[in-house]
Amino acid sequence: MATSERFAASNPSRAKGRWLFAAIATLAVAGMIVSVISLQRHYAKSATKFCDVGERFNCDVVNRSEYSTVMGIPVAGIGVAGYGALLLLATMYSSRSTTPTRLLAAASAGLVFALYLTYIEGYVLDTWCILCLGSLALIAVITALAGVVKARSRV
Repeated sequence: MATSERFAASNPSRAKGRWLFAAIATLAVAGMIVSVISLQRHYAKSATKFCDVGERFNCDVVNRSEYSTVMGIPVAGIGVAGYGALLLLATMYSSRSTTPTRLLAAASAGLVFALYLTYIEGYVLDTWCILCLGSLALIAVITALAGVVKARSRV
């Protein structure tokens, strides 16, 4: 019997929640992909029509603004690392008893950061980034799923 099967057999509530970890892992991979594309746009030398959908939607404007870095680190790079951490928690560390708390804390921090950046897009830059809005949707769903994982871990 494989380790994951033994763990699932010894902890039925965790076995039922395995689909939650799989969903979080899948969404984290999607978030990493969106963040990598955004990071590529951050460093691109030329403008693109990829995300230019009029004067109110332009990823290049957002990804190259003064708000696209935090202490010299591209926000999209922070996204890649953050989604990577969520992926690790949902896969390699899913069997640890502390994972539900850490997963919810990490996802919540990511959501707060994404909401702050969305505020900057809408009220400071007055331009929206479709990639950023997609990332916001992904982290919001991950946070909700992490909340379910945390709630189930108390049972």
